[in-house]
Amino acid sequence: MLEFENVSKSFWTGTQRKVILDRVSFRVELGNSLGILAPNGTGKTTLINMMAGLEKPDEGNIYRNCKISFPLGFMGGVINKLTGMENSRYIARLYGLDPDYVEAFCRWLCGIEEYFDMPVGTYSQGMRARLTFALLLALDFDIYLIDEGMPQTTDVEFNKKAGDLLRERLETTTIIIVSHQPATLERFAKKAAVLKDGYLHMFDTLEEAKQLYDYQTQG
Repeated sequence: MLEFENVSKSFWTGTQRKVILDRVSFRVELGNSLGILAPNGTGKTTLINMMAGLEKPDEGNIYRNCKISFPLGFMGGVINKLTGMENSRYIARLYGLDPDYVEAFCRWLCGIEEYFDMPVGTYSQGMRARLTFALLLALDFDIYLIDEGMPQTTDVEFNKKAGDLLRERLETTTIIIVSHQPATLERFAKKAAVLKDGYLHMFDTLEEAKQLYDYQTQG
């Protein structure tokens, strides 16, 4: 279970205070994936980083009574001076997993051949995306966090392998996905919410959430 209790979050833009959450409370139970619609600029990345524990609330409490992933596409856990191999083994030890398994899994999924044994700082953006996604799927989480959907690379084979693995995980894990596009949520969640003006409006169906979202974004 992931629970927000009276959580507030804001930051100073230089000209005004931007409110992300204003005393928001909600709960995500395991087995009930949630899609959150958030227009650009409302703080969807900040929200998902708070779920992962990468950012702290100004007020309130966040309870994580299960294993929650880092956000899909998050680059902060990868160390540039280390190779792909060294990063995978380091992450495995952090999560108490077998380094040999995580290294072998990431090497297979990434498919970047000799670059896997080179420093990540030499990687292209696409290679980095493949490594971070491979690391995410190599680890065993109860809740997976996705910001704006699955990253697409120019490598068709990787996209297919990664997509197939993610769909398999969907059958046994819980997904929280935040996006500004309703179509992105349809693949992952039936229950949905809308983030707007510091409030999170919860709905039982994606269709209901889309009605409010379309009204607000068109208004």
